[in-house]
Amino acid sequence: MSKLTKRAFLGTAAMAGAALALPAIPARADGVDLVLSSWLPPRHPIVVDAIKPWAKDIEKATEGRVRIRVLVKPLGSPPSHFDMARDGVADITYGLHSFTQDNRFKNSRIGQFSLLGDDAVSISKAFWTVYTEKLGADKEHAGTHLLGLFNHGPGVIHNTLRPVLAAKDLEGMKLRTPGGYIADLMTAFGAVPIMTSPGEVYEKLSRGVVDGVTFPEDPLNSYNLAELLKYTTTIPGGIYNTTWFLVMNPAKWNMISPADQDAITALSGLAFAERGGKAWDHADQLGVAAGKKAGIEVTAAPDELIAAIRIKGGKFEDEWSASLDSAYDGRAALAEFRKMTGVSV
Repeated sequence: MSKLTKRAFLGTAAMAGAALALPAIPARADGVDLVLSSWLPPRHPIVVDAIKPWAKDIEKATEGRVRIRVLVKPLGSPPSHFDMARDGVADITYGLHSFTQDNRFKNSRIGQFSLLGDDAVSISKAFWTVYTEKLGADKEHAGTHLLGLFNHGPGVIHNTLRPVLAAKDLEGMKLRTPGGYIADLMTAFGAVPIMTSPGEVYEKLSRGVVDGVTFPEDPLNSYNLAELLKYTTTIPGGIYNTTWFLVMNPAKWNMISPADQDAITALSGLAFAERGGKAWDHADQLGVAAGKKAGIEVTAAPDELIAAIRIKGGKFEDEWSASLDSAYDGRAALAEFRKMTGVSV
């Protein structure tokens, strides 16, 4: 984690230089041109099936007055992307709440827990609805204009060592995590969480720095991890999830006319949650196919392991709920979330 923190610091320090190197976009009297910094691989389904189509739909809905250029290379490290939008290094960014190594997004953890849902669409729509309506999402994203929130598909455990059939099978296993709740849960099971960005995972697996990963199915295909992994354990409702933001620099937002702001808002929010969820579900289908082709052994978690996840995860849920400001009811919000996704815990 210290290595990633150092990398994030260096990435932040380099952002200004990257921004200066970006070709200038001529100003237009009749509209606004925006730059979206994208750090996922350019052919990742989220970029191809969600980000770029959303940008094209905005251009169409605003009759060309708002145009969004999605960069092939990011202007900074993945953990720096929220601050990049806030500070105007990029106009629009997306990223994981758990990549930010402070407590500014504490309420967003509602979308990271175990047993939340079986598909990215329902999870993403529940996350947008509950986080914005019950847990102050706008407040936690202060300094930016919040455009969207979404989640990937149900998290699973992939590894190179053994099938994970019981809690003891996780003991001592070095697992890549995205930080946040799943890092805490793996620690509670005796595993060793190692936080790295997705682009570093292939190398770390190939070198034995990590024994496995907590991911959805997608990276088996999008990051070619099926070439290295041997075992996958699936969990009904997912062992975890990640929460994602899509945010914009507020000064750039204010440059857009009210009518065009309305058009963008209609394509964002809950609509983008569904769009992003569909893209993740498609990505997971590709990942499952890649795993099957590679001969990865897939096991559904036995009842014993699910019960252990429910018990340990429940303790983290209780701690999180108790830590919230008195204005927020975490337990009620979680119950509403799971009601929306059809999960019973």
